[in-house]
Amino acid sequence: MKVTFRMLGWMGVLMLAGPGSGKAADSSVSPSCATPEHRRLDFWAGDWDAFDVGGSDKLVARAHVDIILGGCALREIYEQPNGVVGQSFTIFDASRKRWHQTWVTNRGTLLQIDGKFQGASLTMEGRQLTSDGREQIVRGVWSPQDGGVREIAHTSLDGGKTWQPWFDILFRPHKE
Repeated sequence: MKVTFRMLGWMGVLMLAGPGSGKAADSSVSPSCATPEHRRLDFWAGDWDAFDVGGSDKLVARAHVDIILGGCALREIYEQPNGVVGQSFTIFDASRKRWHQTWVTNRGTLLQIDGKFQGASLTMEGRQLTSDGREQIVRGVWSPQDGGVREIAHTSLDGGKTWQPWFDILFRPHKE
């Protein structure tokens, strides 16, 4: 699988003690964001190396996912060796009872996705324009896996009738 700049498993950046520890740089939790639903994605917080699962198990990025703003959001910083840098902010929007992520890169890419948990996995999707102006749907799924986090993404150019793999990455704890 060809690694693209969006292979940025839209989420993964943190200065945590370790994956799944639930500890964040800001240890004070806002009462507004202390609900179990607000804490469901905390497994993604950590200092990660991101690997392509597509057979090569190649290192594709370094990612940090922090719990910020009193536990109300996760901030991801995703850096690829080719200079592409992306950041995402992910929140549980209690008013809509939906998870939301906004993703931007140093190449001018914007992606906004929404979704919800199904079991232990978070699925979010949204629409964006391709470089040639076609509308595509992007769907990403984050799941805890073997002490890390797996993110799988697919795209559809026909309104969701058919889907194509975009990337499949595994966030593993960073090793110095």
